[in-house]
Amino acid sequence: MITENEWAGAAARNNAEWCDAVCRTHGLRGEFGAGMWSSARRTPPLYPDAVTLTPDASAADLVARIDTASPGCSVKDSFACLDLDPLGFEVLFEAQWIHREPGPTPVAAHLNWEQIKSSESLPAWETAWNDGEEGTGLFRPGLLSDGTTFLAAYAEGRIVAGAIASPGASVVGVSNLFTSADEESAWAGCLAEVARLWPGLPVVGYESGESLDAAVGQGFTPVGPLRVWLHTG
Repeated sequence: MITENEWAGAAARNNAEWCDAVCRTHGLRGEFGAGMWSSARRTPPLYPDAVTLTPDASAADLVARIDTASPGCSVKDSFACLDLDPLGFEVLFEAQWIHREPGPTPVAAHLNWEQIKSSESLPAWETAWNDGEEGTGLFRPGLLSDGTTFLAAYAEGRIVAGAIASPGASVVGVSNLFTSADEESAWAGCLAEVARLWPGLPVVGYESGESLDAAVGQGFTPVGPLRVWLHTG
């Protein structure tokens, strides 16, 4: 039987692979090693410069691998066990890794979800994800050919909910879930599409606050804390 700590590790690995995919489309080369994923150059906005993959990753080794001189440098401490305060970081936020076994959702889906298949549709997806503000090209077309799946639900011709699914060897990671309506219903629709595309695979991700409550309402289980640190000098 897989333990909660092992599920947290699987979720962290999947998330690091997703971060690596985003960085590659921005011309950045990340590196897996020493219990972490890291990028020597500053990553795109909202994406960490390092993600720990094991609880025993070295804080000093991690910081030596990233660019703390550039504003916005951050670290995803996947097991909430690093002390980065002496190294010039402060906690930005905390969350919980979540895991869900395959199966039907408790709440019926009210919207039909589908895949974004063309690069021409990505800007509209990013604008909807960004609360109607025009996107900056954070999500680039290369992601569509890199195994990543952008999911969207439409109403009257516009995107009203969406998420990103990142399949791995043994799990599917879901991130960036957004909706203009009920979050539990959005999870229901998203999970139904994920189950159709990857039947039998568990789903992982991370959430906090009310978004965590909504995920738990759709069958997710919290499996361990994570902490994101921001370098402040």
